[in-house]
Amino acid sequence: MIRRRPVDPGNERLRRIEAVTDAALSSLQLDDLLAELLERTRELLSVDTATILLVDETTNELVATAARGLEEEVRQGIRIPIGSGFAGKVAAQARPIVLDRVDRTTVVNQILIDKHLNSMAGVPMLTPDGVIGVLHVGTLEHRPFGDEDLHLLRLVADRAAMATQARLSQLDRAAALALQRSLLPARPPAVPGFEVAARYIPGAQVGVGGDWYDLFRLPSGHLGVVIGDVAGSGLRAAVVMGRIRSALRAYALETDDPADVLTRLDRKVQLFEPNAMATAAYAVIDPSRTTVTVSLAGHLPPVLIAATGAAESLAVPADLPLGAMPEAPRRATTLPLPSGSMLLLYTDGLIERRDRPLDEGMGLLLANAVDGTADGLCSQLAKHLLPDAPTDDVAMLALRMTADEASG
Repeated sequence: MIRRRPVDPGNERLRRIEAVTDAALSSLQLDDLLAELLERTRELLSVDTATILLVDETTNELVATAARGLEEEVRQGIRIPIGSGFAGKVAAQARPIVLDRVDRTTVVNQILIDKHLNSMAGVPMLTPDGVIGVLHVGTLEHRPFGDEDLHLLRLVADRAAMATQARLSQLDRAAALALQRSLLPARPPAVPGFEVAARYIPGAQVGVGGDWYDLFRLPSGHLGVVIGDVAGSGLRAAVVMGRIRSALRAYALETDDPADVLTRLDRKVQLFEPNAMATAAYAVIDPSRTTVTVSLAGHLPPVLIAATGAAESLAVPADLPLGAMPEAPRRATTLPLPSGSMLLLYTDGLIERRDRPLDEGMGLLLANAVDGTADGLCSQLAKHLLPDAPTDDVAMLALRMTADEASG
Protein backbone atom coordinates (compact mmCIF):
# COMPACT_ATOMS: atom_id res chain seq x y z
CA MET A 1 0.00 0.00 0.00
CA ILE A 2 1.37 3.40 -1.01
CA ARG A 3 1.00 6.15 1.53
CA ARG A 4 0.60 9.73 0.26
CA ARG A 5 2.77 12.34 1.91
CA PRO A 6 0.55 14.89 3.70
CA VAL A 7 0.41 18.30 2.04
CA ASP A 8 2.48 20.94 3.79
CA PRO A 9 0.09 23.84 4.52
CA GLY A 10 2.92 26.34 4.08
CA ASN A 11 3.89 24.98 0.67
CA GLU A 12 0.26 24.81 -0.44
CA ARG A 13 -0.29 28.46 0.54
CA LEU A 14 2.85 29.48 -1.36
CA ARG A 15 1.66 27.52 -4.42
CA ARG A 16 -1.65 29.35 -4.35
CA ILE A 17 -0.01 32.75 -4.10
CA GLU A 18 2.42 31.98 -6.92
CA ALA A 19 -0.44 30.78 -9.12
CA VAL A 20 -2.22 34.15 -9.04
CA THR A 21 0.86 36.39 -8.97
CA ASP A 22 2.67 34.58 -11.78
CA ALA A 23 4.64 37.17 -13.76
CA ALA A 24 3.86 35.33 -16.99
CA LEU A 25 0.25 36.50 -16.70
CA SER A 26 1.39 40.05 -17.40
CA SER A 27 1.96 39.21 -21.06
CA LEU A 28 -1.73 38.35 -21.57
CA GLN A 29 -4.37 40.69 -22.92
CA LEU A 30 -6.89 41.80 -20.32
CA ASP A 31 -9.68 39.41 -21.37
CA ASP A 32 -7.29 36.44 -21.40
CA LEU A 33 -5.75 37.50 -18.09
CA LEU A 34 -9.12 37.69 -16.33
CA ALA A 35 -10.17 34.34 -17.79
CA GLU A 36 -6.93 32.69 -16.64
CA LEU A 37 -7.21 34.19 -13.16
CA LEU A 38 -10.77 32.93 -12.81
CA GLU A 39 -9.81 29.45 -14.02
CA ARG A 40 -6.91 29.27 -11.56
CA THR A 41 -9.17 30.53 -8.78
CA ARG A 42 -11.71 27.79 -9.44
CA GLU A 43 -8.98 25.18 -9.30
CA LEU A 44 -7.21 26.49 -6.22
CA LEU A 45 -10.39 26.95 -4.16
CA SER A 46 -12.23 23.94 -5.61
CA VAL A 47 -15.27 26.09 -6.44
CA ASP A 48 -17.80 25.73 -9.24
CA THR A 49 -18.09 29.35 -10.35
CA ALA A 50 -15.93 32.46 -10.48
CA THR A 51 -17.08 35.82 -11.82
CA ILE A 52 -15.76 39.36 -12.20
CA LEU A 53 -18.17 42.29 -12.40
CA LEU A 54 -16.89 45.79 -13.17
CA VAL A 55 -18.37 49.12 -12.12
CA ASP A 56 -20.18 51.22 -14.72
CA GLU A 57 -19.91 54.71 -13.24
CA THR A 58 -22.49 56.18 -15.60
CA THR A 59 -25.26 53.94 -14.23
CA ASN A 60 -23.81 53.07 -10.80
CA GLU A 61 -24.10 49.37 -11.61
CA LEU A 62 -21.90 46.29 -11.72
CA VAL A 63 -21.62 44.65 -15.14
CA ALA A 64 -20.71 40.97 -15.52
CA THR A 65 -17.45 41.04 -17.50
CA ALA A 66 -15.71 37.67 -17.12
CA ALA A 67 -16.92 34.33 -15.76
CA ARG A 68 -16.11 30.67 -15.40
CA GLY A 69 -19.03 28.41 -14.55
CA LEU A 70 -21.48 31.32 -14.90
CA GLU A 71 -20.77 32.31 -18.49
CA GLU A 72 -24.45 33.17 -19.04
CA GLU A 73 -23.98 36.17 -16.74
CA VAL A 74 -21.65 37.71 -19.31
CA ARG A 75 -23.71 36.58 -22.34
CA GLN A 76 -26.87 38.11 -20.89
CA GLY A 77 -25.12 41.33 -19.86
CA ILE A 78 -26.19 41.00 -16.23
CA ARG A 79 -26.19 44.31 -14.33
CA ILE A 80 -26.42 44.61 -10.56
CA PRO A 81 -27.17 47.97 -8.90
CA ILE A 82 -24.45 48.89 -6.43
CA GLY A 83 -25.89 48.36 -2.97
CA SER A 84 -28.36 45.66 -4.06
CA GLY A 85 -27.97 41.92 -3.71
CA PHE A 86 -24.77 40.07 -2.97
CA ALA A 87 -22.27 41.62 -5.38
CA GLY A 88 -23.88 45.04 -5.01
CA LYS A 89 -23.32 44.99 -1.26
CA VAL A 90 -19.71 43.84 -1.64
CA ALA A 91 -19.10 46.89 -3.86
CA ALA A 92 -21.06 49.33 -1.68
CA GLN A 93 -19.42 48.22 1.56
CA ALA A 94 -15.97 47.62 -0.01
CA ARG A 95 -15.43 44.50 2.11
CA PRO A 96 -15.57 40.71 1.72
CA ILE A 97 -18.95 39.02 2.22
CA VAL A 98 -19.67 35.29 2.62
CA LEU A 99 -23.08 33.71 1.95
CA ASP A 100 -24.12 30.34 3.34
CA ARG A 101 -27.53 30.58 1.66
CA VAL A 102 -28.31 31.67 -1.90
CA ASP A 103 -31.95 32.64 -2.42
CA ARG A 104 -34.12 35.68 -3.09
CA THR A 105 -33.35 37.06 0.36
CA THR A 106 -29.61 37.23 -0.31
CA VAL A 107 -29.18 37.77 -4.07
CA VAL A 108 -30.97 39.68 -6.86
CA ASN A 109 -29.37 37.81 -9.76
CA GLN A 110 -31.78 35.02 -10.78
CA ILE A 111 -28.99 33.15 -12.55
CA LEU A 112 -27.32 32.42 -9.20
CA ILE A 113 -30.55 30.86 -7.96
CA ASP A 114 -31.19 28.94 -11.18
CA LYS A 115 -27.63 27.58 -10.99
CA HIS A 116 -28.52 26.18 -7.53
CA LEU A 117 -25.49 27.71 -5.85
CA ASN A 118 -25.30 26.94 -2.15
CA SER A 119 -22.38 29.01 -0.82
CA MET A 120 -20.68 32.14 -2.11
CA ALA A 121 -17.82 34.47 -1.23
CA GLY A 122 -17.09 37.86 -2.75
CA VAL A 123 -14.40 40.52 -2.39
CA PRO A 124 -14.11 44.06 -3.80
CA MET A 125 -11.62 44.96 -6.52
CA LEU A 126 -9.87 48.00 -5.09
CA THR A 127 -7.70 50.73 -6.63
CA PRO A 128 -6.46 54.02 -5.14
CA ASP A 129 -9.57 55.62 -6.71
CA GLY A 130 -11.97 53.22 -5.00
CA VAL A 131 -13.91 50.08 -5.91
CA ILE A 132 -13.83 49.25 -9.63
CA GLY A 133 -15.44 45.81 -9.44
CA VAL A 134 -16.27 42.65 -7.53
CA LEU A 135 -14.88 39.11 -7.68
CA HIS A 136 -17.10 36.35 -6.37
CA VAL A 137 -17.00 32.55 -6.31
CA GLY A 138 -19.66 29.95 -5.60
CA THR A 139 -20.18 26.25 -4.93
CA LEU A 140 -23.06 23.86 -5.58
CA GLU A 141 -22.45 22.11 -2.27
CA HIS A 142 -22.28 23.81 1.11
CA ARG A 143 -18.81 25.22 1.64
CA PRO A 144 -17.55 27.31 4.56
CA PHE A 145 -15.13 29.96 3.25
CA GLY A 146 -12.37 30.74 5.73
CA ASP A 147 -9.76 33.46 6.13
CA GLU A 148 -7.27 31.68 3.86
CA ASP A 149 -9.88 31.51 1.09
CA LEU A 150 -10.69 35.20 1.42
CA HIS A 151 -6.99 36.05 1.45
CA LEU A 152 -6.51 34.26 -1.87
CA LEU A 153 -9.57 35.98 -3.33
CA ARG A 154 -8.14 39.34 -2.30
CA LEU A 155 -4.88 38.52 -4.10
CA VAL A 156 -6.79 37.61 -7.26
CA ALA A 157 -8.97 40.72 -6.96
CA ASP A 158 -5.91 42.95 -6.53
CA ARG A 159 -4.23 41.45 -9.58
CA ALA A 160 -7.41 41.79 -11.65
CA ALA A 161 -8.02 45.34 -10.44
CA MET A 162 -4.50 46.47 -11.30
CA ALA A 163 -4.68 45.03 -14.82
CA THR A 164 -8.22 46.30 -15.40
CA GLN A 165 -7.41 49.82 -14.22
CA ALA A 166 -4.38 50.01 -16.51
CA ARG A 167 -6.36 48.76 -19.50
CA LEU A 168 -9.36 50.98 -18.85
CA SER A 169 -7.08 53.99 -18.50
CA GLN A 170 -5.56 53.23 -21.91
CA LEU A 171 -8.98 52.77 -23.52
CA ASP A 172 -10.36 55.84 -21.77
CA ARG A 173 -7.54 58.04 -22.99
CA ALA A 174 -7.71 56.68 -26.54
CA ALA A 175 -11.48 57.13 -26.75
CA ALA A 176 -11.34 60.60 -25.21
CA LEU A 177 -8.60 61.68 -27.59
CA ALA A 178 -10.52 60.35 -30.59
CA LEU A 179 -13.68 62.13 -29.46
CA GLN A 180 -11.87 65.37 -28.79
CA ARG A 181 -10.11 65.29 -32.15
CA SER A 182 -13.44 64.74 -33.88
CA LEU A 183 -14.85 67.81 -32.14
CA LEU A 184 -11.77 70.01 -32.47
CA PRO A 185 -10.62 69.95 -36.10
CA ALA A 186 -6.95 70.64 -36.73
CA ARG A 187 -7.90 73.66 -38.81
CA PRO A 188 -10.66 76.02 -37.62
CA PRO A 189 -13.19 77.01 -40.29
CA ALA A 190 -12.29 79.89 -42.59
CA VAL A 191 -14.16 83.09 -41.76
CA PRO A 192 -14.24 86.00 -44.25
CA GLY A 193 -12.60 89.06 -42.77
CA PHE A 194 -10.66 87.14 -40.13
CA GLU A 195 -7.44 85.21 -39.83
CA VAL A 196 -8.10 82.32 -37.43
CA ALA A 197 -5.77 79.99 -35.51
CA ALA A 198 -6.30 77.49 -32.72
CA ARG A 199 -4.35 75.12 -30.48
CA TYR A 200 -5.24 72.20 -28.26
CA ILE A 201 -2.45 70.77 -26.06
CA PRO A 202 -3.29 67.76 -23.79
CA GLY A 203 -1.90 67.81 -20.28
CA ALA A 204 0.84 65.32 -19.48
CA GLN A 205 -0.60 64.36 -16.10
CA VAL A 206 -4.38 64.47 -16.55
CA GLY A 207 -4.33 63.37 -20.19
CA VAL A 208 -7.15 64.47 -22.44
CA GLY A 209 -9.61 66.70 -20.62
CA GLY A 210 -12.71 68.76 -21.25
CA ASP A 211 -11.23 71.85 -22.90
CA TRP A 212 -12.84 72.87 -26.18
CA TYR A 213 -13.18 75.77 -28.60
CA ASP A 214 -15.65 76.52 -31.35
CA LEU A 215 -16.22 79.05 -34.10
CA PHE A 216 -19.34 79.36 -36.24
CA ARG A 217 -21.21 81.81 -38.46
CA LEU A 218 -24.84 82.46 -37.56
CA PRO A 219 -27.74 83.07 -39.97
CA SER A 220 -28.03 86.63 -38.63
CA GLY A 221 -24.53 87.40 -39.89
CA HIS A 222 -23.04 87.35 -36.40
CA LEU A 223 -19.96 85.28 -35.62
CA GLY A 224 -19.98 83.02 -32.55
CA VAL A 225 -16.70 82.39 -30.75
CA VAL A 226 -16.55 80.12 -27.72
CA ILE A 227 -14.05 78.42 -25.48
CA GLY A 228 -14.71 76.30 -22.42
CA ASP A 229 -13.42 73.81 -19.89
CA VAL A 230 -15.35 70.90 -18.37
CA ALA A 231 -14.11 69.92 -14.91
CA GLY A 232 -12.32 66.58 -14.82
CA SER A 233 -10.42 64.61 -17.41
CA GLY A 234 -10.64 61.50 -19.52
CA LEU A 235 -13.54 60.08 -21.49
CA ARG A 236 -16.33 61.33 -19.25
CA ALA A 237 -15.12 64.94 -19.43
CA ALA A 238 -14.75 64.64 -23.21
CA VAL A 239 -18.28 63.22 -23.56
CA VAL A 240 -19.78 66.00 -21.43
CA MET A 241 -17.76 68.53 -23.41
CA GLY A 242 -19.23 67.20 -26.65
CA ARG A 243 -22.78 67.49 -25.33
CA ILE A 244 -22.24 71.02 -24.06
CA ARG A 245 -20.62 72.11 -27.31
CA SER A 246 -23.52 70.77 -29.38
CA ALA A 247 -26.14 72.30 -27.08
CA LEU A 248 -24.45 75.71 -27.20
CA ARG A 249 -24.51 75.64 -31.00
CA ALA A 250 -28.24 74.87 -30.94
CA TYR A 251 -29.04 77.70 -28.52
CA ALA A 252 -26.84 80.11 -30.50
CA LEU A 253 -29.20 79.65 -33.46
CA GLU A 254 -32.08 81.00 -31.38
CA THR A 255 -30.52 84.20 -30.04
CA ASP A 256 -27.53 86.47 -30.62
CA ASP A 257 -27.33 87.34 -26.91
CA PRO A 258 -24.44 85.33 -25.40
CA ALA A 259 -25.81 85.71 -21.86
CA ASP A 260 -29.12 84.22 -22.99
CA VAL A 261 -27.29 81.34 -24.69
CA LEU A 262 -25.29 80.55 -21.54
CA THR A 263 -28.45 80.79 -19.41
CA ARG A 264 -30.14 78.16 -21.56
CA LEU A 265 -27.01 76.07 -21.59
CA ASP A 266 -26.81 76.22 -17.79
CA ARG A 267 -30.38 74.93 -17.50
CA LYS A 268 -29.46 72.03 -19.77
CA VAL A 269 -26.39 71.19 -17.65
CA GLN A 270 -28.38 71.43 -14.42
CA LEU A 271 -31.01 69.00 -15.72
CA PHE A 272 -29.11 66.54 -17.88
CA GLU A 273 -25.55 66.73 -16.48
CA PRO A 274 -26.27 67.13 -12.74
CA ASN A 275 -22.74 66.25 -11.61
CA ALA A 276 -20.94 68.28 -14.26
CA MET A 277 -19.27 71.65 -13.89
CA ALA A 278 -17.87 73.75 -16.70
CA THR A 279 -16.60 77.22 -17.44
CA ALA A 280 -17.18 78.97 -20.76
CA ALA A 281 -16.53 82.25 -22.53
CA TYR A 282 -18.96 82.99 -25.35
CA ALA A 283 -18.38 85.99 -27.60
CA VAL A 284 -20.58 87.20 -30.45
CA ILE A 285 -19.07 89.53 -33.06
CA ASP A 286 -21.61 91.72 -34.87
CA PRO A 287 -22.00 91.57 -38.68
CA SER A 288 -20.16 94.88 -39.17
CA ARG A 289 -17.18 93.44 -37.24
CA THR A 290 -16.98 96.57 -35.08
CA THR A 291 -18.18 95.25 -31.68
CA VAL A 292 -17.95 92.05 -29.66
CA THR A 293 -20.42 91.03 -26.95
CA VAL A 294 -19.05 88.67 -24.30
CA SER A 295 -20.57 86.61 -21.50
CA LEU A 296 -18.43 84.62 -19.07
CA ALA A 297 -19.53 81.55 -17.11
CA GLY A 298 -16.73 81.37 -14.56
CA HIS A 299 -14.15 81.68 -17.32
CA LEU A 300 -11.11 83.92 -17.70
CA PRO A 301 -11.78 87.01 -19.88
CA PRO A 302 -10.60 87.20 -23.50
CA VAL A 303 -7.53 89.24 -24.38
CA LEU A 304 -7.61 91.95 -27.04
CA ILE A 305 -4.39 92.82 -28.88
CA ALA A 306 -4.55 96.16 -30.67
CA ALA A 307 -2.98 96.79 -34.07
CA THR A 308 -0.22 98.65 -32.20
CA GLY A 309 0.64 95.44 -30.30
CA ALA A 310 -0.75 96.56 -26.92
CA ALA A 311 -2.58 93.73 -25.14
CA GLU A 312 -5.30 94.02 -22.52
CA SER A 313 -7.62 91.67 -20.67
CA LEU A 314 -11.19 92.66 -21.51
CA ALA A 315 -13.16 94.18 -18.64
CA VAL A 316 -15.94 91.59 -18.59
CA PRO A 317 -17.45 90.40 -15.28
CA ALA A 318 -17.43 86.65 -14.72
CA ASP A 319 -20.65 84.94 -13.64
CA LEU A 320 -20.90 81.50 -12.04
CA PRO A 321 -19.73 78.41 -13.96
CA LEU A 322 -22.22 76.21 -15.76
CA GLY A 323 -23.74 73.71 -13.36
CA ALA A 324 -22.78 75.68 -10.24
CA MET A 325 -26.21 76.97 -9.17
CA PRO A 326 -29.70 76.80 -10.70
CA GLU A 327 -31.02 80.03 -12.23
CA ALA A 328 -27.67 81.81 -11.87
CA PRO A 329 -27.96 85.33 -13.37
CA ARG A 330 -25.82 85.98 -16.44
CA ARG A 331 -24.58 89.23 -17.99
CA ALA A 332 -23.29 90.30 -21.39
CA THR A 333 -20.83 93.12 -22.06
CA THR A 334 -20.45 94.82 -25.44
CA LEU A 335 -17.06 96.29 -26.31
CA PRO A 336 -15.54 97.89 -29.42
CA LEU A 337 -13.49 95.72 -31.78
CA PRO A 338 -10.88 98.11 -33.22
CA SER A 339 -9.67 97.78 -36.80
CA GLY A 340 -6.75 95.37 -37.16
CA SER A 341 -7.11 94.05 -33.61
CA MET A 342 -6.86 90.44 -32.52
CA LEU A 343 -9.09 88.55 -30.06
CA LEU A 344 -7.69 85.68 -27.98
CA LEU A 345 -9.76 83.16 -26.02
CA TYR A 346 -7.96 80.57 -23.89
CA THR A 347 -8.42 78.09 -21.05
CA ASP A 348 -6.87 78.40 -17.60
CA GLY A 349 -4.14 75.83 -18.29
CA LEU A 350 -2.33 78.51 -20.25
CA ILE A 351 -1.64 80.76 -17.25
CA GLU A 352 -2.57 78.95 -14.02
CA ARG A 353 0.24 77.35 -12.00
CA ARG A 354 0.22 76.03 -8.46
CA ASP A 355 3.43 77.82 -7.58
CA ARG A 356 2.50 81.37 -8.69
CA PRO A 357 -0.40 83.83 -8.38
CA LEU A 358 -2.92 84.01 -11.20
CA ASP A 359 -2.15 87.71 -11.72
CA GLU A 360 1.46 86.83 -12.50
CA GLY A 361 0.37 84.33 -15.12
CA MET A 362 -1.93 86.92 -16.67
CA GLY A 363 0.94 89.39 -16.74
CA LEU A 364 3.09 86.90 -18.63
CA LEU A 365 0.26 86.33 -21.10
CA LEU A 366 -0.15 90.03 -21.81
CA ALA A 367 3.62 90.52 -22.10
CA ASN A 368 3.93 87.76 -24.69
CA ALA A 369 0.75 88.51 -26.67
CA VAL A 370 2.56 90.68 -29.22
CA ASP A 371 2.84 88.69 -32.45
CA GLY A 372 1.14 90.10 -35.53
CA THR A 373 -0.56 86.92 -36.81
CA ALA A 374 -3.13 84.66 -35.22
CA ASP A 375 -1.03 81.53 -35.70
CA GLY A 376 2.10 83.31 -34.56
CA LEU A 377 0.34 84.42 -31.40
CA CYS A 378 -0.64 80.86 -30.48
CA SER A 379 2.89 79.63 -31.17
CA GLN A 380 4.42 82.47 -29.15
CA LEU A 381 2.23 81.79 -26.12
CA ALA A 382 2.79 78.03 -26.25
CA LYS A 383 6.54 78.57 -26.45
CA HIS A 384 6.90 81.09 -23.64
CA LEU A 385 4.09 80.20 -21.23
CA LEU A 386 3.87 76.41 -21.27
CA PRO A 387 6.34 74.07 -19.56
CA ASP A 388 7.80 71.10 -21.43
CA ALA A 389 5.16 68.84 -19.89
CA PRO A 390 2.00 70.85 -19.10
CA THR A 391 0.07 69.43 -16.17
CA ASP A 392 -3.27 70.71 -17.48
CA ASP A 393 -4.70 70.70 -20.97
CA VAL A 394 -4.74 73.99 -22.85
CA ALA A 395 -6.94 75.39 -25.61
CA MET A 396 -6.44 78.67 -27.48
CA LEU A 397 -8.46 80.38 -30.21
CA ALA A 398 -7.19 83.56 -31.86
CA LEU A 399 -8.95 85.78 -34.43
CA ARG A 400 -7.27 88.72 -36.16
CA MET A 401 -9.35 91.13 -38.21
CA THR A 402 -7.88 91.45 -41.68
CA ALA A 403 -7.29 94.83 -43.27
CA ASP A 404 -9.80 94.40 -46.07
CA GLU A 405 -12.62 93.69 -43.61
CA ALA A 406 -11.60 96.53 -41.32
CA SER A 407 -11.63 99.04 -44.16
CA GLY A 408 -15.01 97.78 -45.39
